Amino acid sequence: MSEKEQKQWYVLRAIGGKEKKVKEYLETEIKNSHLEDYISQVLIPTEKIYQIRNGKKISKEKVSYPGYVLVEAALVGEIPFILRNTPNVLGFLSDTKTASMQATPLRPQEVSRILGRVDELSESEEQNEVPFFVGETVKVTDGPFSSFSGTIEAVDNDRKKLTVSVKIFGRKTPMELSFMQVEKE
Repeated sequence: MSEKEQKQWYVLRAIGGKEKKVKEYLETEIKNSHLEDYISQVLIPTEKIYQIRNGKKISKEKVSYPGYVLVEAALVGEIPFILRNTPNVLGFLSDTKTASMQATPLRPQEVSRILGRVDELSESEEQNEVPFFVGETVKVTDGPFSSFSGTIEAVDNDRKKLTVSVKIFGRKTPMELSFMQVEKE
């Protein structure tokens, strides 16, 4: 493989919400046309978000960068044309408007930051999207006091627990709740 054919990471701009379709289409195209030597990976950076709904903990995948698909490829021959003309793809993300026909590869540190973030998020079981602070008002979403509002008295990030003071029959009562059992008001 010559210097020119080395694979680099590129960013494809996709129609928002169609990232998975682009990935599926490209993976099928790579397999059917035997392009594995030129396109090695198609990636949609996602993160897991946990919520409690009806007493059950559910996880949802959320796209970290909506409208973008990462591709590790060697842009030789027909490859840029194939990528650019994939259904739902708007083109490559480039540094300048004039270079719209020329794809700009991501710098190695950008790639490791994005990929590192993806690994980090898939490793950490419960990634809390929003940090909680003492004095903040939250609404209880789970348990016997769901729909009650309370004030955060203490935050334990290691155990992912909050001490929330809730008014029950006119008296403030402290309760220990998990991050998953409350939402910000």
